[in-house]
Amino acid sequence: MHGIEPFYNWQKYYEAYADKLSPFFNKENNGDFKNTVYEYYIHPDWDEIGSETLYLKVLMVNYVRGYAVIELLGEWNDALHNDIMYLKRYVIDHLLKRNIRKYILVGENILQFHGSDEEYYEEWLDNCEDGWIVALGFRDFVIHEWKRYGINSCFNYGGMLEITNWRTFKPDQLFTMIDSQMQKRLG
Repeated sequence: MHGIEPFYNWQKYYEAYADKLSPFFNKENNGDFKNTVYEYYIHPDWDEIGSETLYLKVLMVNYVRGYAVIELLGEWNDALHNDIMYLKRYVIDHLLKRNIRKYILVGENILQFHGSDEEYYEEWLDNCEDGWIVALGFRDFVIHEWKRYGINSCFNYGGMLEITNWRTFKPDQLFTMIDSQMQKRLG
């Protein structure tokens, strides 16, 4: 687990630690391996949100175009730890206050999902107004669990949104592709 690092190639476009509007502004990273998932240490560049099992990295926020790209790591456990509450209250609510209404969640490193109720998901989607939440790279068993708990309708995924080579794009290019697809879906 300690070898799984957040995607770094977009740091020339955005760094949450340097963004005065970010919930992670001025966060210091001393490089210590202290956080764990499944009792395995994770790379220190993943950011804490208060959850015992879910960590993330805000890869990009574009305040002009109103979008954020967030990469996730760990076990998303709403049943035991109410991880969606931590994600919503600590990160998403902060971004919503800055008019971020379009979210790209990268879930390739979500190792497990345990659902509960859909209250925070529906609240998030309602707060997005004319925006959307796209789930990129989540494993099939996670999507199956979303369906089981009825929260799959809060996320957009699959079809033309299944962009496996997302790392080859610049942030605004990825957003433009996804936004175009979402306009077709929602239009």
